[in-house]
Amino acid sequence: MSVKVLLADDHPVVRGGMRNFLDKEADFSVVGEAEDGLQAVQLAESLHPDIIVLDMMMPLLNGLEVLRQLAKRLSNTRIIILSMQSADPYVTQALKEGAAGYVLKDSAPDELVKAIRQVLSGQRYLSPQLNERLINNFIQKADDDTLDPLASLTDREREVLQMTAEGLTSIEIGEHLSLSPRTIESHRQNIMNKLGIDNHIDLIRFAIKHGILPLDDW
Repeated sequence: MSVKVLLADDHPVVRGGMRNFLDKEADFSVVGEAEDGLQAVQLAESLHPDIIVLDMMMPLLNGLEVLRQLAKRLSNTRIIILSMQSADPYVTQALKEGAAGYVLKDSAPDELVKAIRQVLSGQRYLSPQLNERLINNFIQKADDDTLDPLASLTDREREVLQMTAEGLTSIEIGEHLSLSPRTIESHRQNIMNKLGIDNHIDLIRFAIKHGILPLDDW
């Protein structure tokens, strides 16, 4: 029985490279590709893959938020984060949210295959550069951290938060989420109230600080 894999990355070249490499494995089957976070959630819920290879920085819905949502809904799907981000906070948060593996994008292609096989066996996988001995320390630190301010937001509010920070209008966000602009504005106000933010610049700063938007984009 083949292992169903869903690829989620906003760069077509990266997705193509992963597909070409994974297709060489006789027991792997790439069943879908997502170019943004919303599409990743939709495809995952319709395809029920065994493995999702998920980029950390995705448009419309970032990798961590995709991870949060799918960890609740697809308990049998294992998610491997693929990222350029090697800093401890990113790895810590990904593990805390339920990632089964964390692979750096500059790793050799065969490392992804190794990661997939290892998480399918019920283990976690970290790129060697991240030091496997730190897995338990990461998880312990995450459990000891103060409450994540994002935890106060609903799934929908976190979706609206990212798209607002990316500069989308209420009309554009509503089109992506099939909601009215007035409903989006209501969500935005709730977000501002919960986070104690009263302007768009501070919202962008919050999004960057919490890994929702990459610093390189600003």
